[in-house]
Amino acid sequence: MTEQEKMKNGMWHNANFDQELLSLRGKAEQLSYDFNMSCPGSREQQNVLADLLGTELPDGLTILAPVYFDYGKETSFGKGTFVNHGCYFMDGGSISIGENVFIGPYCGFYTASHPVTYQERNTGLERALPITVGDNCWIGANVSVMQGVTIGSGCVIAAGSVVTCDIPDNCLAAGVPAVVKRQIEQNRRGNHNEE
Repeated sequence: MTEQEKMKNGMWHNANFDQELLSLRGKAEQLSYDFNMSCPGSREQQNVLADLLGTELPDGLTILAPVYFDYGKETSFGKGTFVNHGCYFMDGGSISIGENVFIGPYCGFYTASHPVTYQERNTGLERALPITVGDNCWIGANVSVMQGVTIGSGCVIAAGSVVTCDIPDNCLAAGVPAVVKRQIEQNRRGNHNEE
């Protein structure tokens, strides 16, 4: 298997020294730079984003600069999703963001981990596991979502949280590490000020 194939299968792979992966990350870094330096909302900026993500952009997707991707094409967004300034998508493992998701500024989605022993870490080993965020979520400012995590639909993740394990649908989670604080009653109206 190539190192890229290992990466996509959630296996330990050489991320630091494999030329194919270095080239793919270099291209994504250049496209991220081009996006970040483009006129906000311009056709040029949208074209760069489509090239970076490797797909036609979904309706209503808004991503504000600056934004950073390791690969770009390993991240997908649903329609109506909003990504605020300064977010980072470490997408060696796939990152799937649902529809109508609000992502606050300076959030990070980190699919990669490294060995804890420096001897192994220094060889370039990495393992990337996917992250999934369901529809209609609100990810507050400065949230870190770690590898292998699934956040269910209808969730709110409080600002500054570090999400290290799965969060079920319709939950408010907060903390370091994030824990479920309560269920959200989605059909209840008039509770917009209590979060």
